[in-house]
Amino acid sequence: MDIKETAEYLNVSVSWLYKNAKRSGLAIYRFGPGSNAKIRFKVSEVESWVKQQQVMSG
Repeated sequence: MDIKETAEYLNVSVSWLYKNAKRSGLAIYRFGPGSNAKIRFKVSEVESWVKQQQVMSG
């Protein structure tokens, strides 16, 4: 998923993902150099991350 799709799936803002994804333990995959890099997330990892958050908060 791209960053916008991931933000919509998680119901967070794109800026939140940029700032907090790595810190929150959500794996980021960058394709390309520097600030122009395309950021992608694996669907299976995002789903696993969501399940892990539910366990931690519940």
